[in-house]
Amino acid sequence: MLVAVDCIIFGFDGNDIKLLLVQRGLKPEKGKWSLMGGFLQPAESLEQAANRILKQLTGLEGVYMEQMRAFGEPERDPVERTLSIAYFALIDIHQYEKQLSNEYHPEWFHVKKMPDLIFDHKKMVDIAKRQLRYKAALHPILFELLPSRFTIPQLQILYEGIYDTAFDNRNFSRKVLSTELLIKQKEKDKANSKKGAFYYKLDKRKYKANFQAFLNFIPNPDKLLL
Repeated sequence: MLVAVDCIIFGFDGNDIKLLLVQRGLKPEKGKWSLMGGFLQPAESLEQAANRILKQLTGLEGVYMEQMRAFGEPERDPVERTLSIAYFALIDIHQYEKQLSNEYHPEWFHVKKMPDLIFDHKKMVDIAKRQLRYKAALHPILFELLPSRFTIPQLQILYEGIYDTAFDNRNFSRKVLSTELLIKQKEKDKANSKKGAFYYKLDKRKYKANFQAFLNFIPNPDKLLL
């Protein structure tokens, strides 16, 4: 039995949640879109394999990845019985865009407009999306993708992308501000309107003490892993 590692990399570009894919370089399914995957080598850990595979196929390095789960259906690989350990991450696309190499044609796809994927990779992505929604509800990982100062509309765009839903603008703003976890700044972002939108910062100290406040506007957070 072979052991493989597959990397599921989500990215945020300021407007959309996207998925990084590469074109498979081996038969079968050569040339088709795939997650970043490869086989575990005898002298490396799973984490080392994930980092090596990601760098080899995309050029990305220094990306924090979290182990998700194993996939071991007997027929998942048509050539040989292969157990795959999946890792996932959410990154700022602009922070890493200069690292991308072209050898395996890595490309970002909108999560709602993905091409057909090889083997059981779509199943991996679907499970990773649920895991990401759950994690985002419990940890301030989404704020790490935003500038140090951000507007309520920017925060709304990010949450709508993660949870694949639409929030009412006024209702979203009211609920977010009611958490009392954001610190209002004096300056405004006037790039999109003359009136402008105030900048905010996350109060990380309060967030750690009362992260449950953000669960009030997240859709069904207790069912995100179902």
